[in-house]
Amino acid sequence: MTTIDSVHFDNFIPNWSTQSEKVDFHIMILVVEGKVSYDIHGEEVTADRGDFMYIPRTTRRAGRNHASGPHQKYTVLFHGAEMIAAGIPFLERRQFVKFNLRNFQYAHRRFERLFEEFRNGGNYRSLICLGILQETVGLLAREMERPEVTPMKMKYAQTIKTYLLEHYREQIEIDQLARLIRRSPNYAISVFREVLGCSPIKYMHQLRMLEACSLLLTADMTVSSISSYLGYYDTSYFFRMFKKYTGMSPTEFTTHGRQIDRLQLF
Repeated sequence: MTTIDSVHFDNFIPNWSTQSEKVDFHIMILVVEGKVSYDIHGEEVTADRGDFMYIPRTTRRAGRNHASGPHQKYTVLFHGAEMIAAGIPFLERRQFVKFNLRNFQYAHRRFERLFEEFRNGGNYRSLICLGILQETVGLLAREMERPEVTPMKMKYAQTIKTYLLEHYREQIEIDQLARLIRRSPNYAISVFREVLGCSPIKYMHQLRMLEACSLLLTADMTVSSISSYLGYYDTSYFFRMFKKYTGMSPTEFTTHGRQIDRLQLF
């Protein structure tokens, strides 16, 4: 039976380190910010933002802050990987794994949710945490099976993503995004979907809807004002998009949104 021993969030801890020891549990790590250094069976390993690591039970490991400074990371310690190992190669091989996630934001939200659920307790905590862990392991295994993306494609996708993060409230045209990387519109869509798992326009709408959720719960703004603020000049279209992405109307979300994990909606 798989059991979760603990879930930690290291938030820029000065002088963080762990002694060299043979671990008696399986460890999953997601680095959120900065870099962290590990010694795995005597080999130096550096993990950067967006890196996932699996350290199997009986591995001798030590860890410390990277020379560049403190870091942020989530760490999950668990026993009994056999139950969630069926068909999961990196668990079945029981070997150290490190790779950079393409869908980092989604993995980040799942680790964050697991940490919050484990920390806060409540009824059925163990069952809910195990479900989140199993889903996360499956998603990680799927990412590892995807063909490796070339550095140039990663650069193109990141360029488009950065632009969308800065301009998502504006009118976005595919031709505009294509010019950023000096490639065709079809190529811009294709490379973004290959790296991020969705089209640039869908990603833009997701950013807008996350902002809409926040504004509905915290800002003294009408739905019409929020719609206009986010670049939807037709309020009825904003209603349709909000329902499509969240499964409820803005009014329903205003009533029930505080009880919902918004990060799971997207």
